[in-house]
Amino acid sequence: MKATVLIVHNYYQIPGGEDTVVANEKKMLEDNGHKVILYSRNNNELKEMSLLKKIFLPLSTIYNFRTSREIKRIIRNENIDIVHVHNTLNLISPAVYYAGLKMQKPVIQTIHNFRLLCPGATFYRDGHICEDCVSKGLMCAVRHKCYRNSFLQTLLCAVSTKVHRITGVYKKINYICLTEFNKEKMQMLKGVRGEKIFVKPNFVTSSGDYVIEENRKNQFVFAGRIDKLKGIDILLNVWANIGVDAPKLVICGTGPLEDWCKKFISEKCVNAEMVGFVSNEKVKEIIGSSKALILPTQWYEGFPMSIVEAYSTGTPVICTDLGNCGCVVEENVTGYKFRNGEELKLIVNNFEDFGEKVINVFNNQYTESENYKLLESIYNKVLGKEI
Repeated sequence: MKATVLIVHNYYQIPGGEDTVVANEKKMLEDNGHKVILYSRNNNELKEMSLLKKIFLPLSTIYNFRTSREIKRIIRNENIDIVHVHNTLNLISPAVYYAGLKMQKPVIQTIHNFRLLCPGATFYRDGHICEDCVSKGLMCAVRHKCYRNSFLQTLLCAVSTKVHRITGVYKKINYICLTEFNKEKMQMLKGVRGEKIFVKPNFVTSSGDYVIEENRKNQFVFAGRIDKLKGIDILLNVWANIGVDAPKLVICGTGPLEDWCKKFISEKCVNAEMVGFVSNEKVKEIIGSSKALILPTQWYEGFPMSIVEAYSTGTPVICTDLGNCGCVVEENVTGYKFRNGEELKLIVNNFEDFGEKVINVFNNQYTESENYKLLESIYNKVLGKEI
């Protein structure tokens, strides 16, 4: 008998990668014979809230009684076996954990960011990696207004995390981390035992198209938000230093540094083309016909879907040797890692493809079928069906 799963997700006002993961996993479970119920709220509801509800929002963000009632009702009515949570901020709240445990159902939280350790969720502030909230306490984030540059919103996140640490609920639930790096960070959360933390990456569906090296264009691709956090300035400076012999750099995306990039490319005569926003399918097409995807990110990242999308086309990835990117990219197998601009320049100048190694790694680790095997195994373990 396949487990009946309650997926819980709070949508942000701006759609993001977490929403895609929720949709993909829901469909994957249903395709494999599971009954799936989706319980969701959307932060767009905040715009329509009455003044009274907005006044009490800080309290309901910490513990939402509506969530507790509705989750318990769904568990009873639908004979739920597992409660699988993705995001709880702002409207659902951690009340979902207590409701699931009260109904004696295993609760799993997929870790998409670092919010349980860092109110800002990124381990990044003022242009550098920061883990002060782990070593010195959550008030560090409040002092620096790490969440949305707001003292009050950061304070609310910090208080919520602290309250639920005190109750001990984080020790009682299970976690799915997307990488081994994320698992290492989660083990910093006091009282959370390693056997309750599982690793399962995200997946993508392969297009089935694989362009051999000889037929690829002499170009590299950057795909992501055009800002300093993503390292676009470092990348363009490297291309300028390579000079007239530089291969073409295709930049996909939009962001606050767009104008700076256009000016830099024009003034430095860099062999780069900015194509702006393009659809996901078009990005995959560009990546699949290029030599490599480059991610010069300056923070830990969550789980960059662009890496797995590149793998699905057999395209290697060149990334900063940092955080989750450095964890997902295997040196000389699926790509190269660098620590500074000089190392990146050497990699580009001496780039060698890996043939079919990349596509083989994708087929063995990141397909939907392999992902389902991992998720089913995790479900069986938390249900006590597998030792």
